[in-house]
Amino acid sequence: MNEEEKPAGFMGWLKESVTVKLVFIGMLVLVLLIPSSMIDSLIAERAGRQDEVVKEISYNFAGSQVIKGPVLVIPYNVRVNEVDKDGKITNKQGVQNLYVSPDALTIKADEHSDIIHRGIFDAVVYKTTVKVAGNFTKANLAALGLTPDQLMLDKAKLTFGISDLKGLKTNPVVKAGNIIATATPAFNNQALFADGLQVNLNLKNENIDNLPFSYSLDLTGTDELSFLQLGKTTDVEVNGDWPSPSFDGRFLPDSRKIDDKGFKAHWRMLYYNGVFPQQWSGVDSLLNNVSRQQDAIFGVKLRLPVDEYQKTTRTSKYAILIVLLTFISLFLTELIRKQKVHSFNYILIGAAMIIYYILLLSFSEQIGFTYAYLVASVATVALVTTFIASLLKNKRAAALFAGILSIFYVFIFVIIQLEDFALMVGSIALFIIIAVLMYFSRKINWDRN
Repeated sequence: MNEEEKPAGFMGWLKESVTVKLVFIGMLVLVLLIPSSMIDSLIAERAGRQDEVVKEISYNFAGSQVIKGPVLVIPYNVRVNEVDKDGKITNKQGVQNLYVSPDALTIKADEHSDIIHRGIFDAVVYKTTVKVAGNFTKANLAALGLTPDQLMLDKAKLTFGISDLKGLKTNPVVKAGNIIATATPAFNNQALFADGLQVNLNLKNENIDNLPFSYSLDLTGTDELSFLQLGKTTDVEVNGDWPSPSFDGRFLPDSRKIDDKGFKAHWRMLYYNGVFPQQWSGVDSLLNNVSRQQDAIFGVKLRLPVDEYQKTTRTSKYAILIVLLTFISLFLTELIRKQKVHSFNYILIGAAMIIYYILLLSFSEQIGFTYAYLVASVATVALVTTFIASLLKNKRAAALFAGILSIFYVFIFVIIQLEDFALMVGSIALFIIIAVLMYFSRKINWDRN
Protein backbone atom coordinates (compact mmCIF):
# COMPACT_ATOMS: atom_id res chain seq x y z
CA MET A 1 0.00 0.00 0.00
CA ASN A 2 1.56 3.34 -1.09
CA GLU A 3 1.15 6.65 0.67
CA GLU A 4 -1.83 7.88 -1.38
CA GLU A 5 -3.69 4.58 -0.74
CA LYS A 6 -3.36 4.77 3.02
CA PRO A 7 -6.47 5.93 4.90
CA ALA A 8 -6.13 9.52 5.99
CA GLY A 9 -7.20 11.27 9.16
CA PHE A 10 -8.10 9.86 12.56
CA MET A 11 -9.53 6.58 11.22
CA GLY A 12 -6.37 5.98 9.27
CA TRP A 13 -4.27 6.55 12.37
CA LEU A 14 -6.42 4.05 14.31
CA LYS A 15 -5.87 1.39 11.65
CA GLU A 16 -2.13 1.91 11.27
CA SER A 17 -0.96 2.89 14.76
CA VAL A 18 1.26 0.35 16.50
CA THR A 19 0.36 1.87 19.86
CA VAL A 20 -3.37 1.45 19.28
CA LYS A 21 -2.82 -2.19 18.31
CA LEU A 22 -0.85 -2.82 21.50
CA VAL A 23 -3.56 -1.16 23.59
CA PHE A 24 -6.18 -3.34 21.90
CA ILE A 25 -4.16 -6.50 22.60
CA GLY A 26 -3.77 -5.49 26.25
CA MET A 27 -7.51 -4.85 26.60
CA LEU A 28 -8.31 -8.14 24.88
CA VAL A 29 -6.08 -10.01 27.33
CA LEU A 30 -7.91 -8.34 30.23
CA VAL A 31 -11.30 -9.22 28.72
CA LEU A 32 -10.22 -12.85 28.36
CA LEU A 33 -9.72 -12.93 32.13
CA ILE A 34 -13.52 -13.22 32.41
CA PRO A 35 -13.94 -16.54 30.55
CA SER A 36 -10.69 -17.76 32.12
CA SER A 37 -12.14 -17.23 35.62
CA MET A 38 -15.37 -18.94 34.51
CA ILE A 39 -13.33 -21.98 33.46
CA ASP A 40 -11.65 -21.99 36.88
CA SER A 41 -15.13 -22.05 38.42
CA LEU A 42 -16.13 -24.92 36.14
CA ILE A 43 -13.06 -26.91 37.20
CA ALA A 44 -13.86 -26.25 40.88
CA GLU A 45 -17.46 -27.33 40.26
CA ARG A 46 -16.38 -30.61 38.68
CA ALA A 47 -13.90 -31.25 41.50
CA GLY A 48 -16.69 -30.54 43.99
CA ARG A 49 -18.91 -33.02 42.17
CA GLN A 50 -16.19 -35.64 42.53
CA ASP A 51 -16.10 -34.99 46.29
CA GLU A 52 -19.88 -35.35 46.39
CA VAL A 53 -19.69 -38.68 44.61
CA VAL A 54 -17.05 -39.91 47.09
CA LYS A 55 -19.37 -38.88 49.94
CA GLU A 56 -22.29 -40.70 48.31
CA ILE A 57 -20.20 -43.84 47.95
CA SER A 58 -19.07 -43.46 51.57
CA TYR A 59 -22.70 -43.18 52.64
CA ASN A 60 -23.70 -46.31 50.72
CA PHE A 61 -20.56 -48.34 51.40
CA ALA A 62 -18.89 -47.02 54.58
CA GLY A 63 -17.02 -43.83 55.38
CA SER A 64 -13.47 -43.25 56.52
CA GLN A 65 -12.78 -45.35 59.59
CA VAL A 66 -11.10 -44.26 62.81
CA ILE A 67 -10.27 -47.03 65.30
CA LYS A 68 -10.75 -45.75 68.85
CA GLY A 69 -9.99 -47.46 72.11
CA PRO A 70 -10.41 -49.62 73.98
CA VAL A 71 -10.95 -48.07 77.41
CA LEU A 72 -11.79 -49.93 80.62
CA VAL A 73 -14.74 -48.34 82.45
CA ILE A 74 -15.22 -49.15 86.15
CA PRO A 75 -18.15 -47.53 88.02
CA TYR A 76 -17.51 -46.51 91.62
CA ASN A 77 -19.62 -45.33 94.54
CA VAL A 78 -19.33 -41.73 95.62
CA ARG A 79 -21.11 -39.50 98.12
CA VAL A 80 -22.55 -36.38 96.51
CA ASN A 81 -24.26 -33.35 98.02
CA GLU A 82 -27.61 -32.30 96.57
CA VAL A 83 -29.34 -29.01 97.29
CA ASP A 84 -33.16 -28.96 97.17
CA LYS A 85 -35.34 -25.94 96.38
CA ASP A 86 -35.37 -24.89 100.02
CA GLY A 87 -31.60 -24.81 100.14
CA LYS A 88 -31.34 -27.94 102.25
CA ILE A 89 -28.21 -30.01 101.57
CA THR A 90 -28.63 -33.78 101.40
CA ASN A 91 -25.75 -36.23 101.17
CA LYS A 92 -26.64 -39.08 98.81
CA GLN A 93 -25.04 -42.09 97.26
CA GLY A 94 -24.01 -41.58 93.62
CA VAL A 95 -22.15 -43.43 90.89
CA GLN A 96 -19.38 -42.14 88.69
CA ASN A 97 -17.02 -43.83 86.26
CA LEU A 98 -13.30 -44.52 86.42
CA TYR A 99 -11.68 -44.68 82.98
CA VAL A 100 -8.44 -46.53 82.35
CA SER A 101 -6.53 -46.54 79.04
CA PRO A 102 -4.41 -49.54 78.00
CA ASP A 103 -0.91 -49.86 79.33
CA ALA A 104 0.14 -51.48 76.06
CA LEU A 105 -1.91 -51.26 72.88
CA THR A 106 -1.04 -53.19 69.74
CA ILE A 107 -3.01 -52.86 66.49
CA LYS A 108 -2.42 -54.73 63.24
CA ALA A 109 -4.46 -54.06 60.10
CA ASP A 110 -4.43 -55.67 56.65
CA GLU A 111 -6.12 -53.58 53.94
CA HIS A 112 -7.43 -54.86 50.62
CA SER A 113 -8.43 -51.98 48.38
CA ASP A 114 -10.69 -51.59 45.37
CA ILE A 115 -12.01 -48.79 43.16
CA ILE A 116 -15.71 -48.06 42.82
CA HIS A 117 -16.73 -46.29 39.60
CA ARG A 118 -19.74 -44.02 39.49
CA GLY A 119 -20.05 -42.41 36.08
CA ILE A 120 -16.72 -40.74 35.32
CA PHE A 121 -15.76 -40.48 38.99
CA ASP A 122 -13.83 -42.96 41.14
CA ALA A 123 -13.52 -43.61 44.86
CA VAL A 124 -11.09 -45.89 46.70
CA VAL A 125 -12.70 -48.34 49.14
CA TYR A 126 -11.16 -51.05 51.25
CA LYS A 127 -11.83 -54.11 53.37
CA THR A 128 -9.68 -54.69 56.41
CA THR A 129 -9.25 -56.92 59.40
CA VAL A 130 -8.03 -54.96 62.41
CA LYS A 131 -6.59 -57.00 65.27
CA VAL A 132 -6.46 -55.15 68.58
CA ALA A 133 -4.65 -56.51 71.65
CA GLY A 134 -2.97 -55.27 74.80
CA ASN A 135 -3.43 -55.11 78.54
CA PHE A 136 -4.70 -52.91 81.34
CA THR A 137 -2.76 -52.43 84.55
CA LYS A 138 -3.96 -51.41 87.99
CA ALA A 139 -5.23 -47.85 88.20
CA ASN A 140 -3.56 -45.39 90.57
CA LEU A 141 -6.61 -44.90 92.78
CA ALA A 142 -4.81 -42.69 95.29
CA ALA A 143 -4.09 -40.10 92.58
CA LEU A 144 -7.85 -39.81 91.95
CA GLY A 145 -8.79 -39.82 95.63
CA LEU A 146 -10.44 -43.25 95.43
CA THR A 147 -10.22 -46.41 97.49
CA PRO A 148 -10.53 -50.04 96.27
CA ASP A 149 -13.78 -50.63 98.16
CA GLN A 150 -15.51 -47.90 96.09
CA LEU A 151 -15.03 -49.80 92.85
CA MET A 152 -17.99 -51.72 91.41
CA LEU A 153 -15.92 -54.39 89.64
CA ASP A 154 -18.93 -56.53 88.74
CA LYS A 155 -20.32 -53.70 86.58
CA ALA A 156 -17.18 -52.87 84.64
CA LYS A 157 -17.21 -52.42 80.87
CA LEU A 158 -14.72 -52.48 78.07
CA THR A 159 -15.68 -49.91 75.42
CA PHE A 160 -14.23 -49.01 72.04
CA GLY A 161 -15.40 -47.24 68.91
CA ILE A 162 -15.18 -46.96 65.14
CA SER A 163 -16.28 -43.89 63.21
CA ASP A 164 -18.81 -45.65 60.93
CA LEU A 165 -20.55 -48.68 62.41
CA LYS A 166 -22.12 -49.42 59.03
CA GLY A 167 -18.74 -50.72 57.91
CA LEU A 168 -18.67 -53.41 60.60
CA LYS A 169 -19.25 -56.79 58.92
CA THR A 170 -19.18 -59.17 61.90
CA ASN A 171 -20.01 -58.89 65.58
CA PRO A 172 -16.74 -58.31 67.45
CA VAL A 173 -15.96 -60.91 70.10
CA VAL A 174 -13.88 -59.53 72.96
CA LYS A 175 -11.67 -61.57 75.23
CA ALA A 176 -10.67 -59.84 78.47
CA GLY A 177 -8.87 -62.01 81.00
CA ASN A 178 -10.95 -65.18 81.23
CA ILE A 179 -14.09 -63.46 79.95
CA ILE A 180 -15.32 -63.85 76.36
CA ALA A 181 -18.26 -61.70 75.28
CA THR A 182 -19.81 -60.27 72.12
CA ALA A 183 -19.77 -56.48 71.85
CA THR A 184 -23.03 -54.53 71.58
CA PRO A 185 -23.65 -50.90 70.55
CA ALA A 186 -23.46 -48.29 73.32
CA PHE A 187 -26.47 -46.02 72.84
CA ASN A 188 -26.71 -44.31 76.24
CA ASN A 189 -25.95 -40.61 76.69
CA GLN A 190 -22.85 -41.36 78.72
CA ALA A 191 -21.18 -43.40 75.96
CA LEU A 192 -17.47 -42.73 75.91
CA PHE A 193 -17.35 -42.80 72.09
CA ALA A 194 -19.92 -41.29 69.73
CA ASP A 195 -20.07 -44.55 67.72
CA GLY A 196 -19.21 -46.94 70.51
CA LEU A 197 -19.33 -50.64 71.22
CA GLN A 198 -19.05 -52.24 74.64
CA VAL A 199 -18.97 -55.51 76.54
CA ASN A 200 -19.95 -55.99 80.16
CA LEU A 201 -17.22 -57.42 82.39
CA ASN A 202 -17.49 -58.92 85.86
CA LEU A 203 -13.96 -58.34 87.13
CA LYS A 204 -14.45 -59.61 90.68
CA ASN A 205 -12.62 -62.80 89.87
CA GLU A 206 -10.13 -61.25 87.45
CA ASN A 207 -6.64 -59.93 88.06
CA ILE A 208 -7.09 -56.20 87.45
CA ASP A 209 -3.38 -55.61 88.11
CA ASN A 210 -2.76 -57.08 84.65
CA LEU A 211 -5.84 -57.63 82.48
CA PRO A 212 -5.06 -58.74 78.89
CA PHE A 213 -7.59 -58.17 76.12
CA SER A 214 -7.97 -58.88 72.41
CA TYR A 215 -10.58 -58.59 69.66
CA SER A 216 -10.82 -58.30 65.87
CA LEU A 217 -12.77 -55.89 63.67
CA ASP A 218 -13.86 -56.87 60.16
CA LEU A 219 -14.44 -53.51 58.50
CA THR A 220 -15.09 -51.80 55.21
CA GLY A 221 -14.33 -48.15 54.61
CA THR A 222 -13.60 -45.44 52.07
CA ASP A 223 -10.39 -43.55 51.44
CA GLU A 224 -8.87 -43.49 54.92
CA LEU A 225 -8.06 -45.75 57.87
CA SER A 226 -6.94 -43.96 61.05
CA PHE A 227 -6.23 -44.72 64.70
CA LEU A 228 -6.56 -42.88 67.99
CA GLN A 229 -3.54 -42.90 70.28
CA LEU A 230 -4.64 -44.05 73.72
CA GLY A 231 -2.14 -46.55 75.09
CA LYS A 232 0.77 -45.79 77.34
CA THR A 233 2.62 -47.52 74.53
CA THR A 234 0.83 -47.67 71.17
CA ASP A 235 2.12 -49.89 68.35
CA VAL A 236 0.28 -49.84 65.03
CA GLU A 237 1.17 -51.79 61.90
CA VAL A 238 -0.75 -51.44 58.64
CA ASN A 239 -0.23 -53.55 55.52
CA GLY A 240 -2.06 -52.71 52.31
CA ASP A 241 -2.11 -53.44 48.59
CA TRP A 242 -2.63 -49.82 47.49
CA PRO A 243 0.50 -48.52 45.68
CA SER A 244 0.07 -44.80 46.41
CA PRO A 245 -0.75 -44.26 50.10
CA SER A 246 -0.52 -40.96 51.94
CA PHE A 247 0.31 -40.93 55.65
CA ASP A 248 -1.58 -38.24 57.52
CA GLY A 249 -2.27 -37.09 61.03
CA ARG A 250 -0.14 -35.86 63.87
CA PHE A 251 2.28 -38.79 63.66
CA LEU A 252 4.11 -40.11 60.62
CA PRO A 253 5.22 -43.76 60.53
CA ASP A 254 8.48 -44.68 62.20
CA SER A 255 9.12 -46.97 59.24
CA ARG A 256 7.46 -47.44 55.89
CA LYS A 257 7.89 -49.40 52.70
CA ILE A 258 6.04 -48.56 49.48
CA ASP A 259 6.26 -50.31 46.12
CA ASP A 260 3.99 -51.20 43.22
CA LYS A 261 2.57 -54.13 45.21
CA GLY A 262 1.44 -52.04 48.18
CA PHE A 263 2.77 -50.62 51.40
CA LYS A 264 3.73 -51.45 54.96
CA ALA A 265 3.90 -48.87 57.75
CA HIS A 266 4.63 -49.01 61.48
CA TRP A 267 4.01 -46.45 64.22
CA ARG A 268 5.25 -46.63 67.82
CA MET A 269 4.17 -43.89 70.23
CA LEU A 270 4.69 -43.33 73.91
CA TYR A 271 2.45 -41.75 76.50
CA TYR A 272 4.66 -38.65 76.68
CA ASN A 273 3.50 -37.34 73.30
CA GLY A 274 -0.17 -38.22 73.84
CA VAL A 275 -3.02 -35.82 74.48
CA PHE A 276 -5.29 -38.03 76.62
CA PRO A 277 -4.57 -39.11 80.22
CA GLN A 278 -4.00 -42.73 81.15
CA GLN A 279 -6.74 -42.61 83.76
CA TRP A 280 -9.43 -40.14 84.73
CA SER A 281 -12.80 -40.04 86.41
CA GLY A 282 -16.09 -38.18 86.21
CA VAL A 283 -15.69 -36.69 82.71
CA ASP A 284 -17.65 -39.01 80.42
CA SER A 285 -17.16 -37.00 77.20
CA LEU A 286 -13.39 -36.51 77.37
CA LEU A 287 -12.60 -38.65 74.31
CA ASN A 288 -15.29 -36.95 72.22
CA ASN A 289 -13.40 -33.66 72.25
CA VAL A 290 -12.92 -32.99 68.52
CA SER A 291 -9.84 -30.80 68.76
CA ARG A 292 -8.08 -33.28 71.06
CA GLN A 293 -9.01 -36.16 68.80
CA GLN A 294 -7.46 -34.41 65.81
CA ASP A 295 -4.20 -34.12 67.75
CA ALA A 296 -4.22 -37.85 68.55
CA ILE A 297 -5.35 -39.33 65.20
CA PHE A 298 -2.95 -40.76 62.64
CA GLY A 299 -3.24 -43.20 59.78
CA VAL A 300 -3.16 -43.78 56.04
CA LYS A 301 -5.13 -42.37 53.11
CA LEU A 302 -5.61 -44.36 49.92
CA ARG A 303 -5.32 -41.59 47.37
CA LEU A 304 -5.93 -41.98 43.65
CA PRO A 305 -2.54 -41.75 41.89
CA VAL A 306 -3.41 -38.61 39.89
CA ASP A 307 -5.65 -35.74 40.85
CA GLU A 308 -6.85 -34.66 37.40
CA TYR A 309 -8.68 -31.60 38.69
CA GLN A 310 -5.72 -30.32 40.66
CA LYS A 311 -3.45 -30.54 37.62
CA THR A 312 -6.06 -28.94 35.37
CA THR A 313 -6.45 -26.11 37.88
CA ARG A 314 -2.69 -25.55 37.97
CA THR A 315 -2.60 -25.51 34.17
CA SER A 316 -5.43 -22.96 33.93
CA LYS A 317 -3.46 -20.58 36.15
CA TYR A 318 -1.14 -20.02 33.18
CA ALA A 319 -3.97 -19.32 30.70
CA ILE A 320 -3.51 -15.57 30.47
CA LEU A 321 0.28 -15.91 30.28
CA ILE A 322 0.00 -18.25 27.27
CA VAL A 323 -2.56 -15.99 25.58
CA LEU A 324 -0.39 -12.93 26.16
CA LEU A 325 2.77 -14.59 24.84
CA THR A 326 0.87 -15.88 21.79
CA PHE A 327 -0.52 -12.44 21.02
CA ILE A 328 2.92 -10.86 21.39
CA SER A 329 4.46 -13.48 19.09
CA LEU A 330 1.74 -12.90 16.50
CA PHE A 331 2.10 -9.13 16.82
CA LEU A 332 5.88 -9.29 16.28
CA THR A 333 5.33 -11.60 13.29
CA GLU A 334 2.88 -9.05 11.94
CA LEU A 335 5.40 -6.20 12.28
CA ILE A 336 8.45 -8.10 11.06
CA ARG A 337 6.68 -9.50 7.97
CA LYS A 338 4.71 -6.24 7.49
CA GLN A 339 1.46 -8.17 7.06
CA LYS A 340 -1.51 -6.91 9.03
CA VAL A 341 -3.67 -9.25 11.09
CA HIS A 342 -7.15 -7.91 11.76
CA SER A 343 -8.19 -7.31 15.37
CA PHE A 344 -11.12 -9.70 15.00
CA ASN A 345 -8.67 -12.48 14.19
CA TYR A 346 -6.92 -11.84 17.51
CA ILE A 347 -10.29 -12.32 19.22
CA LEU A 348 -10.82 -15.67 17.45
CA ILE A 349 -7.34 -16.88 18.37
CA GLY A 350 -7.89 -15.83 22.01
CA ALA A 351 -11.22 -17.69 22.06
CA ALA A 352 -9.56 -20.84 20.70
CA MET A 353 -6.88 -20.69 23.39
CA ILE A 354 -9.48 -20.30 26.16
CA ILE A 355 -11.55 -23.19 24.82
CA TYR A 356 -8.35 -25.23 25.09
CA TYR A 357 -8.92 -25.50 28.86
CA ILE A 358 -12.47 -26.78 28.42
CA LEU A 359 -11.08 -29.45 26.10
CA LEU A 360 -8.42 -30.29 28.69
CA LEU A 361 -10.98 -30.59 31.49
CA SER A 362 -13.48 -32.71 29.57
CA PHE A 363 -10.88 -35.09 28.12
CA SER A 364 -8.99 -35.44 31.43
CA GLU A 365 -12.15 -36.82 33.03
CA GLN A 366 -12.23 -39.55 30.40
CA ILE A 367 -8.64 -40.43 29.47
CA GLY A 368 -6.48 -38.87 32.20
CA PHE A 369 -4.57 -35.60 32.38
CA THR A 370 -1.48 -36.50 30.34
CA TYR A 371 -3.34 -37.77 27.28
CA ALA A 372 -5.91 -35.00 27.60
CA TYR A 373 -3.12 -32.41 27.63
CA LEU A 374 -1.67 -33.94 24.47
CA VAL A 375 -5.05 -34.00 22.68
CA ALA A 376 -5.98 -30.44 23.66
CA SER A 377 -2.53 -29.05 22.83
CA VAL A 378 -2.27 -30.73 19.42
CA ALA A 379 -5.81 -29.69 18.49
CA THR A 380 -5.28 -26.08 19.54
CA VAL A 381 -1.86 -25.72 17.91
CA ALA A 382 -3.20 -27.25 14.66
CA LEU A 383 -6.26 -24.97 14.65
CA VAL A 384 -4.36 -21.75 15.39
CA THR A 385 -1.51 -22.62 13.00
CA THR A 386 -3.89 -23.41 10.14
CA PHE A 387 -5.76 -20.16 10.78
CA ILE A 388 -2.53 -18.09 10.80
CA ALA A 389 -1.28 -19.82 7.65
CA SER A 390 -4.46 -18.76 5.86
CA LEU A 391 -4.07 -15.21 7.15
CA LEU A 392 -0.39 -14.72 6.33
CA LYS A 393 -0.38 -16.87 3.19
CA ASN A 394 2.98 -18.20 4.33
CA LYS A 395 3.43 -21.78 5.49
CA ARG A 396 6.94 -21.15 6.80
CA ALA A 397 5.78 -18.37 9.09
CA ALA A 398 2.85 -20.55 10.25
CA ALA A 399 5.22 -23.45 10.98
CA LEU A 400 7.44 -21.14 13.01
CA PHE A 401 4.41 -19.95 14.96
CA ALA A 402 3.35 -23.58 15.54
CA GLY A 403 6.79 -24.28 16.98
CA ILE A 404 6.54 -21.26 19.29
CA LEU A 405 3.09 -22.25 20.53
CA SER A 406 4.20 -25.86 21.03
CA ILE A 407 7.15 -24.68 23.11
CA PHE A 408 4.72 -22.71 25.31
CA TYR A 409 2.54 -25.77 25.95
CA VAL A 410 5.51 -28.05 26.58
CA PHE A 411 6.87 -25.47 29.01
CA ILE A 412 3.59 -25.41 30.96
CA PHE A 413 3.43 -29.23 31.03
CA VAL A 414 6.95 -29.43 32.46
CA ILE A 415 6.07 -26.84 35.11
CA ILE A 416 2.99 -28.85 36.12
CA GLN A 417 5.07 -32.01 36.60
CA LEU A 418 7.65 -30.29 38.76
CA GLU A 419 7.17 -29.66 42.46
CA ASP A 420 10.27 -28.37 44.24
CA PHE A 421 11.84 -26.74 41.16
CA ALA A 422 8.69 -25.38 39.49
CA LEU A 423 9.27 -21.77 40.54
CA MET A 424 12.96 -21.75 39.54
CA VAL A 425 12.39 -23.38 36.14
CA GLY A 426 9.42 -21.10 35.45
CA SER A 427 11.34 -17.94 36.30
CA ILE A 428 14.32 -18.98 34.13
CA ALA A 429 12.03 -19.78 31.19
CA LEU A 430 10.23 -16.45 31.49
CA PHE A 431 13.57 -14.66 31.60
CA ILE A 432 14.61 -16.40 28.36
CA ILE A 433 11.28 -15.50 26.73
CA ILE A 434 11.69 -11.83 27.63
CA ALA A 435 15.25 -11.90 26.25
CA VAL A 436 14.03 -13.37 22.95
CA LEU A 437 11.26 -10.77 22.68
CA MET A 438 13.78 -8.01 23.34
CA TYR A 439 16.03 -9.37 20.57
CA PHE A 440 13.29 -9.48 17.94
CA SER A 441 11.77 -6.13 18.92
CA ARG A 442 15.01 -4.11 18.76
CA LYS A 443 14.73 -3.25 15.04
CA ILE A 444 11.04 -2.40 15.07
CA ASN A 445 10.09 1.24 14.57
CA TRP A 446 7.58 1.70 17.35
CA ASP A 447 6.92 5.34 16.48
CA ARG A 448 5.58 4.77 12.97
CA ASN A 449 1.87 5.20 12.27
